[in-house]
Amino acid sequence: MNYPKLPYRIFPLGDSAITVEFGNIINETINNEIIARFNELKHDPLPGMIEAVPGYSSLTIYYDVLKVRKTIPASPSLELQRSKAGHTAFETIKQQLEQRLQQPVQQKNVAERLIKIPVCYEEEYALDMQHLTAKKNITVDEVIQIHTSKTYKVYMLGFLPGFAYMGEVDERIAMPRKSQPVNIMAGSVGIAGRQTGIYPFASPGGWQIIGRTALTLFDADKEEPTLLRAGDRVQFYSITKNDFYEIQNSPSPWERGLGGEV
Repeated sequence: MNYPKLPYRIFPLGDSAITVEFGNIINETINNEIIARFNELKHDPLPGMIEAVPGYSSLTIYYDVLKVRKTIPASPSLELQRSKAGHTAFETIKQQLEQRLQQPVQQKNVAERLIKIPVCYEEEYALDMQHLTAKKNITVDEVIQIHTSKTYKVYMLGFLPGFAYMGEVDERIAMPRKSQPVNIMAGSVGIAGRQTGIYPFASPGGWQIIGRTALTLFDADKEEPTLLRAGDRVQFYSITKNDFYEIQNSPSPWERGLGGEV
């Protein structure tokens, strides 16, 4: 990264995790730093680290307390060991993390892919489209054109396995969440505020649904079970109902997003 170090704070999350937070905001520059640090830790983990989980503006590291303690140098006495900073698992991980943060992260650690997602925006799949068009005083075609006219950054995964939080949508189609969650079908594409996302499973949810994809977003049998990952760029494109059925019935609906448009 070629920008100055960002201010941050570090705090424990339970007794076996640590979080570094760069502010509680949605900001692409900050998220780029998070994704770069995440990829750096995947390739060169801290001693005793189990996994790292990126968020919009934070990075949480889960660690094995016993393994971390084994890396702590012995002190002449237990009392001295307890009194010295850096002689708990948390303080040890914190010190190592701060050392990493003092060094610029390499751009090569940022892995960015463009994933193309086919979406059917027809009425039976777009449960909230009429509500959105009435609220925003625009047509369905305009919503589709706006939603498909840009690429979206995957800021983080959460809520459900494989659920990608993407942004930012054009203000002309931005919509608040529903006041009460409803049952939503797998593959449903929704909007919440300036975010857009896809439900990988059938689930209660409050996002405004404007279409559906037939792609498989999560497959537990794969080495990398989520189709999307933090740092990806996503481009939606409109398909017909017949296209939807073709993808749904294809042998590998998972790979269609990686292989281009139908």
